[in-house]
Amino acid sequence: MDRLQAMSAFRAVADTGSFSAAGRQLGRSKGVISKLVAELEAHLGARLLNRTTRRVSLTEVGRNYHARCVQLLAD
Repeated sequence: MDRLQAMSAFRAVADTGSFSAAGRQLGRSKGVISKLVAELEAHLGARLLNRTTRRVSLTEVGRNYHARCVQLLAD
Protein backbone atom coordinates (compact mmCIF):
# COMPACT_ATOMS: atom_id res chain seq x y z
CA MET A 1 0.00 0.00 0.00
CA ASP A 2 1.25 3.45 -0.91
CA ARG A 3 0.41 5.27 2.31
CA LEU A 4 0.47 8.77 0.76
CA GLN A 5 -1.95 7.63 -1.92
CA ALA A 6 -4.21 6.09 0.73
CA MET A 7 -4.04 9.25 2.84
CA SER A 8 -4.94 11.36 -0.21
CA ALA A 9 -7.90 9.08 -0.93
CA PHE A 10 -9.07 9.29 2.69
CA ARG A 11 -8.74 13.06 2.70
CA ALA A 12 -10.72 13.35 -0.53
CA VAL A 13 -13.51 11.15 0.85
CA ALA A 14 -13.58 13.15 4.08
CA ASP A 15 -13.63 16.46 2.20
CA THR A 16 -16.27 15.48 -0.35
CA GLY A 17 -18.34 13.12 1.81
CA SER A 18 -18.46 10.55 -0.98
CA PHE A 19 -16.30 7.79 -2.43
CA SER A 20 -17.63 8.58 -5.92
CA ALA A 21 -16.85 12.29 -5.65
CA ALA A 22 -13.40 11.51 -4.24
CA GLY A 23 -12.77 9.18 -7.18
CA ARG A 24 -13.77 11.87 -9.67
CA GLN A 25 -11.56 14.41 -7.88
CA LEU A 26 -8.53 12.08 -7.93
CA GLY A 27 -9.18 10.52 -11.33
CA ARG A 28 -9.71 7.05 -9.84
CA SER A 29 -12.63 4.65 -9.67
CA LYS A 30 -14.88 4.47 -6.64
CA GLY A 31 -13.64 0.92 -6.06
CA VAL A 32 -9.98 1.95 -5.97
CA ILE A 33 -10.75 4.75 -3.50
CA SER A 34 -12.72 2.35 -1.30
CA LYS A 35 -9.88 -0.19 -1.36
CA LEU A 36 -7.26 2.42 -0.47
CA VAL A 37 -9.30 3.68 2.48
CA ALA A 38 -10.00 0.11 3.67
CA GLU A 39 -6.28 -0.72 3.49
CA LEU A 40 -5.45 2.45 5.42
CA GLU A 41 -8.00 1.55 8.11
CA ALA A 42 -6.54 -1.96 8.34
CA HIS A 43 -3.01 -0.57 8.60
CA LEU A 44 -4.03 1.82 11.37
CA GLY A 45 -6.26 -0.72 13.11
CA ALA A 46 -9.06 1.82 13.41
CA ARG A 47 -12.23 2.73 11.56
CA LEU A 48 -11.94 6.22 10.09
CA LEU A 49 -15.32 6.48 8.38
CA ASN A 50 -18.89 5.55 9.22
CA ARG A 51 -20.49 4.27 6.03
CA THR A 52 -24.19 3.99 5.29
CA THR A 53 -25.94 3.54 1.97
CA ARG A 54 -26.65 7.26 1.83
CA ARG A 55 -23.69 8.99 3.45
CA VAL A 56 -20.17 8.83 4.75
CA SER A 57 -19.13 10.55 7.97
CA LEU A 58 -15.94 10.71 10.00
CA THR A 59 -15.49 8.83 13.24
CA GLU A 60 -13.76 10.54 16.17
CA VAL A 61 -10.51 8.86 15.15
CA GLY A 62 -11.21 9.85 11.55
CA ARG A 63 -11.58 13.53 12.46
CA ASN A 64 -8.24 13.51 14.27
CA TYR A 65 -6.52 11.59 11.47
CA HIS A 66 -8.02 13.89 8.82
CA ALA A 67 -6.47 16.93 10.52
CA ARG A 68 -3.11 15.16 10.58
CA CYS A 69 -3.43 14.10 6.93
CA VAL A 70 -4.14 17.66 5.83
CA GLN A 71 -0.99 18.79 7.60
CA LEU A 72 1.20 15.94 6.32
CA LEU A 73 0.02 16.18 2.72
CA ALA A 74 0.59 19.95 2.74
CA ASP A 75 4.20 19.41 3.82
